[in-house]
Amino acid sequence: MTESLLIFYIFSSANTLFAYIGPGMGGGVIAAIFGLIAAFFLGLWGILYYPIKRALKNRKKKKISYKNNNQNKK
Repeated sequence: MTESLLIFYIFSSANTLFAYIGPGMGGGVIAAIFGLIAAFFLGLWGILYYPIKRALKNRKKKKISYKNNNQNKK
């Protein structure tokens, strides 16, 4: 209980702080957020797209190989 009162007293008696966050800081925050979002989606793209692409390519090679084997037998 006394800890709660102490924390309440500290936060209620805090003085107003005047701080300026310039446009460079705002731009940096926006760039960092976009960078994190882009990294997430590009990571997802790399994990999902390239194995699917390789599987489709292997499937296509097997079809071509199958056709060539059947033509050679005739």
